[in-house]
Amino acid sequence: MKKRNALMLALILTTASCSPHQSHPLQSIQAASGDWTLPYDKWFFLFITPRELPSMVNHARVIDTDGYLYTFNTLDSTSWDPGSVDRWPENAHGFGGQFNNVKKPPQYIVFCWDSYIDQQTYETSAVFGPDTWMRMKTPADHTRPSGAPVWYNRMVFGLSPGGKVKIWFSDVAGRPSLPVKPLKLTTRSGKDLTLCKDYVVPGGSFTFLPETQAFIKGKTYPYGNWD
Repeated sequence: MKKRNALMLALILTTASCSPHQSHPLQSIQAASGDWTLPYDKWFFLFITPRELPSMVNHARVIDTDGYLYTFNTLDSTSWDPGSVDRWPENAHGFGGQFNNVKKPPQYIVFCWDSYIDQQTYETSAVFGPDTWMRMKTPADHTRPSGAPVWYNRMVFGLSPGGKVKIWFSDVAGRPSLPVKPLKLTTRSGKDLTLCKDYVVPGGSFTFLPETQAFIKGKTYPYGNWD
């Protein structure tokens, strides 16, 4: 759902140095100065967790380069990556895309997620700039097995113990994922939550699966190297 929102305007003005005097109130200077129309219909943002260490994203908001706010209360399931036992694999690849999609590149994203292994609710926000938008507009220097172009239209967020978040564009045919470096990436928890304090379940809703209990036995928190 697209709408303009004063709270999100304040957030993006704070984190991305936008000017409130521009013709479009939710656009950064960089976003307003170019045409960021993508050569495909939409892009997807997906969430993954390490194997046996589940998390769940329950709310997300995206401001695109046209300055529109997308609010997501229904999201694709957060899936675990079967190859991520103690570190992220080279070819991290999320699943889904039914709900988590936007038409223009992201200026800003914020999402609320519950880490079952940490027994914690986190709020992660990221600000993106022209380097990311141009990468999304430009085909890869290789093609699909069919010969069709490869577009970096799947942004994958890895959610790991300790509240660490890593971002990639997934590739095809087993190729390594492409790391995404936002202008700013912030994760908050506890008393520092802002938006996500309204999405904390009183008393907690965290349960350990037997598989998770077996996985963490004998390991030292935060259970792996997720940098």
